[in-house]
Amino acid sequence: MKSKIVFIILIIIAGIFLAVGLRFAYSAYFSKQIKKRPAPEVVVETVQENDIVRSFEAPGRIVSKYQVSILARISGYLQKSYFKEGDYVKAGETLFLIEPAEFQNASSIAGANVQNIKAQLDYANKQLARAEELVRKDYIAKSRYDEILANRDALQAQLKAAQSNYSDTNRNLGYTRVKAPVDGRIGIIDVTIGNFVTPTSGSLTTINSTNPIYVTFPLPSGEYLELTKSDKKADERRKTELYFQNGDKYELDGVQDFIDNKVDDSTGTVTLRATFQNPKNRLLHGEFVNVKVYANNKVKVPVVPVTAVQENQEGKYVYKIDEKGLPQLTYLKLQGQSGENWIVKEGIKAGDKVIVDGILKVIPGLPVKVVSKEEMAKLNKPLYSGEKKSGK
Repeated sequence: MKSKIVFIILIIIAGIFLAVGLRFAYSAYFSKQIKKRPAPEVVVETVQENDIVRSFEAPGRIVSKYQVSILARISGYLQKSYFKEGDYVKAGETLFLIEPAEFQNASSIAGANVQNIKAQLDYANKQLARAEELVRKDYIAKSRYDEILANRDALQAQLKAAQSNYSDTNRNLGYTRVKAPVDGRIGIIDVTIGNFVTPTSGSLTTINSTNPIYVTFPLPSGEYLELTKSDKKADERRKTELYFQNGDKYELDGVQDFIDNKVDDSTGTVTLRATFQNPKNRLLHGEFVNVKVYANNKVKVPVVPVTAVQENQEGKYVYKIDEKGLPQLTYLKLQGQSGENWIVKEGIKAGDKVIVDGILKVIPGLPVKVVSKEEMAKLNKPLYSGEKKSGK
């Protein structure tokens, strides 16, 4: 039994050695074959620096300039609403009617009191004028004159109090018509007709202004520093574009006109805000969008043709020609696209040489044959009847 187990183990070990040997043999053969093949033709270009207007992308959220909760400012039964949910309203339009009878009565009583005191004051002024004449001629005592004057002054004070009370009752009467404080779109009605409302009942509905409208977006602190470095200062107005979730661009450009005064501790971002005109009410409060903000000034940055950049699971890369003339796979950090070029943040610099054509046949570390664009175009020219490729 033991000898059988030992035999099996020996067979397994032999199999492992055989597999490893075959693998090494195949690798050696494959490497030999690769070295035998002719060097692939490639086109090489020198990395240039271009004057670029930097742009920075970030997720954003649409926010109404005014978000107003409509509250009752008096107590009473809600009698009527003058709009439908979702309507657009103008500032000053009446939204609700709260039962006005009680407040109308209070206003009428206060108004009548004002008229009553005015009449008494008119009579007191006439009495005072006669008393002034009589006291000069010693027909009445000075104390009587003082009494008439005091009565007139008291009525003047009562008139002011009555007028204030009348204004207050009219103010409350005005509150029976709940009006829109801003232009905007009405939300859901929170309290329906027939309910008794008070100043503490909560929101009757909400209005979100629609034009203009804000978009807030967080920019990583590093990108924020690059943006302000491009423009030499932070407080600048910058062109901003808005893209919907489906990728469509909003037809009107906005202006980035606000920067928060701190970096968020939890996210390491700075909040910026742009203002957009919204005449067709396409932009809705709370909607998530994508934003692209542009610097005002151009800066010199290394760029690499789009055709030179490949991508794998590790990221985007190019084949850079090293000091021995061999291609080396070099990963890049990019900062967006400018026309037919990628803007390079890290990985290569101006003056480096990269392969821009013939990339698919390149193997890192193995020689390549550098040709001109014209030669590459001839090599890639399709074969027609009776035509042969040069060198083939």
